[in-house]
Amino acid sequence: MAALWALLLLVARPRAAGAAGTEAVLNVCMDAKHHKAEPGPEGELYGQCSLWKDNACCTANTSLEAHRDQSYLYGFNWDHCGVMPPKCKRHFIQDTCLYECSPNLGPWIDQADTSWRRQRMLHVPLCREDCEQWWEDCRDALTCKENWHKGWNWTSGTNRCPRGSRCRRFAEVFGSAAALCERVWSHSYRYSALGRDSGRCIRLWWDPAQGNPNAAVARFYARGAAPPGPARPPVPAVLGLLLPALRGVL
Repeated sequence: MAALWALLLLVARPRAAGAAGTEAVLNVCMDAKHHKAEPGPEGELYGQCSLWKDNACCTANTSLEAHRDQSYLYGFNWDHCGVMPPKCKRHFIQDTCLYECSPNLGPWIDQADTSWRRQRMLHVPLCREDCEQWWEDCRDALTCKENWHKGWNWTSGTNRCPRGSRCRRFAEVFGSAAALCERVWSHSYRYSALGRDSGRCIRLWWDPAQGNPNAAVARFYARGAAPPGPARPPVPAVLGLLLPALRGVL
């Protein structure tokens, strides 16, 4: 009888571990430079970041700095190739708000290899409409680099174009919406062919009256986070296979 109970525990344990793993990546903040340790209400979030005010990983001050052309957050200058058009800049502000404020990026948190943060987001499935609108609004803006995470000249304390580079239109540097969204931040995003209404991609923009749709998206991917492999037989099938072998010890 003891052997049977041990078998039952072994069969059930992976399922319990899976449920615990799902919850561990939901409603969490990254271990990064300006993130709070845990998400919570922030009634005074500024501007575009206000979408996250009910449950945020950012503070009010971080949300304000996210809107500055060159803030203390990272010393990054959007206007490195002249003034970035406002219609383009709003997408980078929204991207910053998502990164700093969202508690729904857990399934895509990855270890970072930098001195200023331990974690980053990687391959977040960005909804088709969000990425394509970003592209349409920025394709005529100018930049000198494809990957904005590294390779800048920081000798002045802010990012400047590296020696030998030249300012070109986004359309020339990136070439497509998918390339912009995936390459500009070292594959933080993955272009999704799915639309906003699919419930299977992360949105930068939504109607606050309808609530944050990204919480359900994170839960969907967290539940499906197990690596692909052969299907595991249900518990009755497993017992059916093993009980004959157990008869000799019970």
